[in-house]
Amino acid sequence: MSSTEFPSRPQPASGLLAFRSRDSNGDVSATEPAVVFLLKSLLYPVIPLLTLLVCLAFEYDRPHGPYLLIAVLSFLGVANLLDIAPLKNLSASVMALRSLFDITLRWALLMAFLFVLLEVSRLSENFNGTLLAAWALVTPVVLWVGESVARTFLQRASARDGQKRRALIVGATSVGVQLEHNLRRRPGGHVNVVGYFEDRVASRIPFECRDRILGQLKDVGSYVSRNGIDTVYVTLPMNPQPRIVELINSLRDSTASVYFVPDFHVFDLVQPRFDLVDNIPVIAVCESPFYGVHGVAKRLSDILIAALALVLTAPLLLIVAACVRLTSPGPAIYRQRRYGLDGREIVVFKFRSLRVMEDGEQNYTQVSRDDTRLTRFGAFIRRTSLDELPQLFNVLLGDMSIVGPRPHAIAVNEQYRRQIPGYMVRHKVKPGITGWAQVNGYRGGDDLDSMTMRIMFDLEYLRHWSLGLDLIIVLKTARMIWKDRHAY
Repeated sequence: MSSTEFPSRPQPASGLLAFRSRDSNGDVSATEPAVVFLLKSLLYPVIPLLTLLVCLAFEYDRPHGPYLLIAVLSFLGVANLLDIAPLKNLSASVMALRSLFDITLRWALLMAFLFVLLEVSRLSENFNGTLLAAWALVTPVVLWVGESVARTFLQRASARDGQKRRALIVGATSVGVQLEHNLRRRPGGHVNVVGYFEDRVASRIPFECRDRILGQLKDVGSYVSRNGIDTVYVTLPMNPQPRIVELINSLRDSTASVYFVPDFHVFDLVQPRFDLVDNIPVIAVCESPFYGVHGVAKRLSDILIAALALVLTAPLLLIVAACVRLTSPGPAIYRQRRYGLDGREIVVFKFRSLRVMEDGEQNYTQVSRDDTRLTRFGAFIRRTSLDELPQLFNVLLGDMSIVGPRPHAIAVNEQYRRQIPGYMVRHKVKPGITGWAQVNGYRGGDDLDSMTMRIMFDLEYLRHWSLGLDLIIVLKTARMIWKDRHAY
C-alpha cells in the first residue's frame, strides 16, 4: 500500500499488511474436518516437546522436573502463538519465507520469555545451557518443516472433492459471496458451495452468483433433503420475518447444520471477534488487538526493545541532553500532555527542540519548516528524530509502545475528534514512538486532509496488527531516519 492509497472500508490484507496475526484464523471450527482439528490442536504444540526429548536423548539426560516445566510452558505458549496458516494465492517460495520468518519471530519471543522466567526464578542452574540452546535453535526449523508438510497434506486433501461437505448459501448477498470465497481458501478447503437461494430479482443480486441461483427460499428445505446438503449458511438479516421462520422450520426435517452469517459490513470493523458471556453471545465490532496472549507478547517485545535501545543509546542520550542545555536556555527534556490508551491523559517525554514550552493541553501549534521557535540544534534533532529518544522511558513505564499510533497533543485531539469519524478509535491501543502512518509518509502536517489520512493508516494498523508488521515498521523507520528529506 502506498502513502497515497487507502481503502475507505476494511479490505482483505495485502502486501505488508498481510503479516496479520494467524490467530484470526486459529479457532477450531465445527465446519472443519477432523484432520484440520488435529493439525491445529497438536502439530505446533507437540513438535517442541519432541525436539526437547530428542535433545535430551543426545545428551543422555532424562526429562526430569525442570525440563517438564519447560515442556509444559512451551506447549501452552506455542498453542497460543502459532497456528496453521490459511492457503493463499502466493508463490511457494514467498509463502515458505513468510512462514519461516513468522515462526522464527514468534518462537524467539516465547524463548525470551522462558529464559527470563528461568533467570528470575533462579531455575536456570538446573538446566544444561548447551542443550537448551540447541533446542531453541532446532525447534523453529522443525516447526517450519512440519508446517510445510501439513500445508502440502491439506492441499492434497482439498483436491479430493469426494471428501467435501456440500453447502448452500441462502441469500445471494455480498456477504454470501465473500463467505464462499473464504470457505474456498480455508485450510483443507473441504466445503463445496453448490449454489445460492434468493427471492430477489436478478438485477439486485451480485453478478458473481446470478447464474448459480438454485431457487427461492421456499425451495430450500426440499432441495436440502433431496440432494444431501450438509450445511446451510443464511446470510439474510436476522429479523424474525415470516420467511426466515419458515426457512428454519423447513430445515428441521433434515440433518443439515444451519449457520446465520450476520452482515457487519455496514460497520467500520476494528478487530471484530465473537465471545460468550455466560452463554450469551456477544460480537465485538471495535476492540483492541492486544488481548490475552497478544497483549503479553506486545508488552514483552516493547520492554525488550526499549531496554536494549536505552542501553545502546545511553551515551547518545547524554550527549543530546548536554547539547540542548548548552545551545539554548531551558531544560533538556520537556513534558507534554497527550492522550494515551483508552483516551487517558499521559505525559510524554521529548528532548526540547523549541524555545517555547507548550504543554499541549490548552493550545498547540504544529511545527513548520523554518519555524522561528526552533533552535538550531532543535532543528537537527527533529530532522533525525533524536528528540523522540526519551519516549523509550515512556515505553518502559507502560504509557507508550514502540509501534502504535503517534500521540497527539490534547488540544489537537479535541480539535479533530469532532471532524474526523473514528478519530478516538486509535486510542484503543497505546500510542507509539513510530507508526504505520509515519512510515507511509504521514509524519507531520496538521491540516485536515493530512490528519485524516494519518488516522486512516492508524486504524488500518489496528485492523491488521501482528508482531511481524511491528518489526517491518521498526525497520522502515530506521531507514526513513536517514533518507527522509521532508522531516523538520
